[in-house]
Amino acid sequence: MDHLKPRAANSPPLTPLGYLERAATVYGGCTSIVYGNTTYTWADTHDRCLQIASSLSSCGIKRGQVVSVLAPNSPAAYELHFAVPMCGAILNNINTRLDPRTISILLCHGESKLVFVDHELSNLLLEALNLLPPTHPRPQVVLIEETDQSFRSNTDGIQSQVLSSQYLTTYEEMIKKGDSKFNWIRPESEWSPIVLNYTSGTTSSPKGVVHSHRGAFIMSMDALIDWSVPKQPVYLWTLPMFHANGWSFTWGMAAVGATNICLRKFDGPTVFDTIQAHNVTHMCGAPVVLNMLSNLPNPTPLSSPVHILTAGAPPPAAILLRTESLGFIVSHGYGLTETGGLIVSCAWKPKWNKFPASERAKLKARQGIRTLSASEVDVIDSETGKSVPKDGHTVGDIVLRGGFLMLGYLKDPEGTSKCMGDDGWFRTGDVGVMHLDGYLEIKDRSKDIIISGGENISSVEVESMIYSYPGVNEAAVVARPDEYWGETPCAFVSFKDGVKNPPSERDVIEYCRAKLPHYMVPKTVVFKKELPKTSTGKIQKFVLRDIAKALGPSKASRL
Repeated sequence: MDHLKPRAANSPPLTPLGYLERAATVYGGCTSIVYGNTTYTWADTHDRCLQIASSLSSCGIKRGQVVSVLAPNSPAAYELHFAVPMCGAILNNINTRLDPRTISILLCHGESKLVFVDHELSNLLLEALNLLPPTHPRPQVVLIEETDQSFRSNTDGIQSQVLSSQYLTTYEEMIKKGDSKFNWIRPESEWSPIVLNYTSGTTSSPKGVVHSHRGAFIMSMDALIDWSVPKQPVYLWTLPMFHANGWSFTWGMAAVGATNICLRKFDGPTVFDTIQAHNVTHMCGAPVVLNMLSNLPNPTPLSSPVHILTAGAPPPAAILLRTESLGFIVSHGYGLTETGGLIVSCAWKPKWNKFPASERAKLKARQGIRTLSASEVDVIDSETGKSVPKDGHTVGDIVLRGGFLMLGYLKDPEGTSKCMGDDGWFRTGDVGVMHLDGYLEIKDRSKDIIISGGENISSVEVESMIYSYPGVNEAAVVARPDEYWGETPCAFVSFKDGVKNPPSERDVIEYCRAKLPHYMVPKTVVFKKELPKTSTGKIQKFVLRDIAKALGPSKASRL
């Protein structure tokens, strides 16, 4: 069989961009995007993406160059996931919650040639551009004006007129001038870059993660299969599209002809109102979104079930339980910016339905088992490199391999080699345990493990217990220096609005002491109105570690 080899006909580059062409044919007359009072069909979205791609090519954007987007979840943000790579460029979604200095650093590092900016974020971008080094070429800027009357403010028109000299053109003008018959530029190789995403981890400075067309195709297909997404769901965008390209559902929803409900911003009541108005079937969000939904005063249970996929941090079982009591069907998974989406999910077993609700919530809080496209996921001993026992107790490094993984970190070969070494594993930097049934459970970031008297303490496990205390809104546990034990747990806690007679530090400690091994019980509890968070809603443990360290060594009892 030596003559049987890859040929042009059987090895075209894998890319998720082809989903859009198919959607325009199969679902052309069906709704693709709903945004306020604005509605588009899949035929509209297909044409608009080609027109933007055409205009970008006319502006001089070439294959392999970076085009950035600074926008909330809007039609433009969705369309640019297709339009930018359709002109051969690399899409760079910028987190809208970043400060001007950080945005300036990212634009400089990624060498962005053009930036699409939403009208509400234009001042933020202009500040960032003014911080670029004098010798760095200034990218062209395209303004995304508000076209939907329900979102327009009286200042929108004034703003665009005053700042018009700063912009190359507007988004809608690019669409008008573009060619809807544009022959989009296909990737030369499936390994060609499609996106540049910057991490926003809780422990380190951002890194430029580069994904290929191949990886995006594999991840988007895998996400649909693992979540059992049907044809033509109604998907509510509560997950930022800048967050790992919406876990690759930006492309995936085109594959199934979904209706994308775009929200510029939202709160709990807005989510419930939107679900009811549009018969939403699916949505995603970090545990902070689940917390927001489940903490509403006197919420009305959903009239129809809504599937919600959560990841980004281990969700406390108490929050899962409250969310499901409202009618949400919660699925839980694990992924990183470097994987482009979720590559471990808590695949549900029918026999678990017979368990009490509290036990089901604990099972669902585990991250789970590898998805179909993940070749291997394991927990290994950091010293020997061997798999840890499947006992649910032995902690090790979480490693994985699969075709969804990034190409590497932009301009950082050392960082790339460090996490993807010669042993064939990608090292996530997270630690966890493997249960007897083969399901993975994250215990912490490797640097978040607390070592007290030689015992490893999972901050996540302690946090889950604190979350079960009545009235707790947020909880985070970090290490505080201790004169005897070396380190002891220090808990930072915020309470829900309206909680009367908040507990004392001793109340929380005694609550944990009754439910946890004594060495895991926080020796210090600090109450705050709100805990510091990253731009993607993760609690900033490095900030809390600094606060705990500033408290000085604790003089905890030796007993």
